[in-house]
Amino acid sequence: MVLKKQKHKSLGQTKRKLITNVDPKSPISEQYRTIRTNILFSAVDRDIQSLLITSAGPGEGKSTTAANLAIVFAQQGKNVLLVDADMRKPTMHYTFNFTNTIGLTNVLAKQKSISAAVKETDMQNLSVLLSGPIPPNPAELLGSRVMAEFLEEARRLYDLVIFDTPPVLAVTDAQVLANQCDGTVFVVNSGQTEVDNAVKAKELLQAAKAKLLGVVLNNRKAKETNHYYYYGNK
Repeated sequence: MVLKKQKHKSLGQTKRKLITNVDPKSPISEQYRTIRTNILFSAVDRDIQSLLITSAGPGEGKSTTAANLAIVFAQQGKNVLLVDADMRKPTMHYTFNFTNTIGLTNVLAKQKSISAAVKETDMQNLSVLLSGPIPPNPAELLGSRVMAEFLEEARRLYDLVIFDTPPVLAVTDAQVLANQCDGTVFVVNSGQTEVDNAVKAKELLQAAKAKLLGVVLNNRKAKETNHYYYYGNK
């Protein structure tokens, strides 16, 4: 009985995280579509094929944001690959109910091809590449030549590749990958993210030559909804 309750709770949490799929007409889902539109408008002079999602610290909603942005882009008709590039504390296998045995680390180690490692979701146009086994050197892998080759091939196979990366202030992974992507979206949690930390994280991304497209303000209380997502210029 306890196991059943825990499983039910886990499924409920997953549904809440993927709100753009389970409740596409909700106000929160509409905010994600607004973010999608603003991303496209912010890059009218260039094609966005790779997008990095990060935050200053843990627990600010970057992984949930990455997953839901991937869904709304897929709903628009784009062939999307969502990559769990947080090879220290991966979460996408929980979000999409997969087993994290094969993923990005296997591809970078030349053990698997992209097509063999990718998981197809039950959502049209959306595929997921999990992190795979946790490696001893995530930052080095993300900054390696083989990572650049992976990104080049992924761009050929998909319309859009979205990376969920570790928090900026925790490790250097996001900075290493940010300058290889066409755009970076920075997530902050209203009432949780300290201003000094947000500013420092932004400066680190800019120092790494990240193309910072804007900021998502997560969990902002509003009269109309329990959560509010805002996207604005850096």
